[in-house]
Amino acid sequence: MLHEPSCCCALISFLTLLRRQLVMASEKEAALAVTPSDSPTIFDKIISREIPHHVVYEDDKVLAFRDIRPQGPIHILVIPKVKDGLTGLSKAEERHIDILGRLLYVAKLVAKQEGLDDGFRIVINDGPQGCQAVYHIHVHVIGGRQMNWPPG
Repeated sequence: MLHEPSCCCALISFLTLLRRQLVMASEKEAALAVTPSDSPTIFDKIISREIPHHVVYEDDKVLAFRDIRPQGPIHILVIPKVKDGLTGLSKAEERHIDILGRLLYVAKLVAKQEGLDDGFRIVINDGPQGCQAVYHIHVHVIGGRQMNWPPG
């Protein structure tokens, strides 16, 4: 019977899992549809304020804002303001060491600011098989729920 709490909980869990799988499938399809390039991206429009976003942190090198398709109660993207050829982690060169360190340090600051004291996940997708949909390196800070392993 659907009136029993255990059945309702199981149904809700199943529907939540199904929704998550559908979202992941659409994310994968979006990533596979994008051609990797150094062309301007949606992030360039966010940096220039052409597209408004909920900014949670900003300094002269980095911008952090809420993801429009959150994968957790808290999901923030941390991006460099200047791409400098750094479309993905696999494109990193020695000259990018400082900005890569800055991205991770700001991810930690944002996690603390958001109250993620019990933990959070950092994700950097790279390339089509890594499910990268925007070719401007970015760090995902995801938290506010129990993460599972293995991911994806």
